[in-house]
Amino acid sequence: MEFIILGIGAFVLSLLVSWRFKSKITKYSLIPLRNGMSGKDIAEKMLKDHNIYDVRVISVEGQLTDHYNPLDKTVNLSADVYAGRSITSAAVAAHECGHAVQHASAYSWLTMRSKLVPIVSMSSQYVQWILLAGIFLINRFPNLLLIGIALFALTTLFSFITLPVEFNASRRALAWLDNTHMLETTEHANAQDALKWAAMTYVVAAVASLATLLYYIMIYMNKGRD
Repeated sequence: MEFIILGIGAFVLSLLVSWRFKSKITKYSLIPLRNGMSGKDIAEKMLKDHNIYDVRVISVEGQLTDHYNPLDKTVNLSADVYAGRSITSAAVAAHECGHAVQHASAYSWLTMRSKLVPIVSMSSQYVQWILLAGIFLINRFPNLLLIGIALFALTTLFSFITLPVEFNASRRALAWLDNTHMLETTEHANAQDALKWAAMTYVVAAVASLATLLYYIMIYMNKGRD
């Protein structure tokens, strides 16, 4: 019962943090940068300042679809960030370039995360079905649930490895924005606020994943005591 309550609490917290993050992104997207630079301009300038010339900055469809792809070395910015000239555009563009800088410097946590991506992607396709079958068949095939738990543990591990990657990318972004005086003092504080709430979404996701993992473990252990 305790883990069910914890899971519900984590879910509610996730909704609240997600709402807060989106409200911050929306708020700061309405505040234009005084230097008039677009997200694309910010990204290309940050890459150049870090002597990174083999990474392309491109526009992708959707909202909050911004990401760095280490496979083809592209900084993918959503259309609003790519063309936008707001605090949100600057913060998000610099953050994604922070990942490119991590890649160029062989940042250990990013390397570890990248190695787990294909494994987690494959296991995520089957883990929920295996867990569900494991619960229904726990009396006949208890090891099936154990396999599901092991697969889900990989997802949880991935969530926690993601945390230092995201926090470090934000630190790199904010340090560069500050050192280059790219933003005014108030703009920088707002960019920091936006990235803080972005990071919180990853924290909550990791906690929720851990709570779910513990829930399945308790099901398995309780069955062992029957």
